[in-house]
Amino acid sequence: MESSPYRVNDVMTHAVVAVGRKALFKDIVERMEQWQVSALPVLEGDGRVVGVVSEADLLPKEEFRNSDPDRFTQRQRLPDLAKAGALTAEELMSAPAVTVHADATIAEAARIMALRHVKRLPVVNTEGLLEAVVSRGDLLKVFLRPDNDLADEIRREVVDTLFPAPAEPVHVVVADGVATLTGQVQARDAARIPLAARLAHGVEGVVGVDCRITAADTE
Repeated sequence: MESSPYRVNDVMTHAVVAVGRKALFKDIVERMEQWQVSALPVLEGDGRVVGVVSEADLLPKEEFRNSDPDRFTQRQRLPDLAKAGALTAEELMSAPAVTVHADATIAEAARIMALRHVKRLPVVNTEGLLEAVVSRGDLLKVFLRPDNDLADEIRREVVDTLFPAPAEPVHVVVADGVATLTGQVQARDAARIPLAARLAHGVEGVVGVDCRITAADTE
């Protein structure tokens, strides 16, 4: 009944910049600045992703530049202190890398980002080789779908399935991503109204749902 969800493959960025294990600190910063990215995959020679170096991995070098942390800070911030003295991607990177596959749903990718507190995910194949990168901004592209496309999908995948002809039509209008469903259905279909609202909200790109469908009174 539910439509096929959008997947990482639909929104990921194929033009990828990465670095090798031996990339130097300054080269990493320059590449981030050049490509306007906040993190870079770190690759083995065969293209396998072994880690990710992010802005957060680089900042300790500035944070602890002229500081002499006390013992408590040293115990609490030991990994950051190690990165403050790091010179190469291999020493700086977070490993193993948090990655995603191209066939993962957008919801799955968003969940990984939220749980692992990352802004970008390398997209890898079954062998761990880098294929692309997906960012938070990429995941938000689904909300750029035209309203007409959203309305068509809701009619096709939700309304026509739950309330097929010859039932009275349920009308769907989408404006600024918000879907409004109106119409009256037969009393026996009343239990399907909440389901229609839930499924409409599950369509990729829908911002909200205003379900005004009513059920006819039983005689």
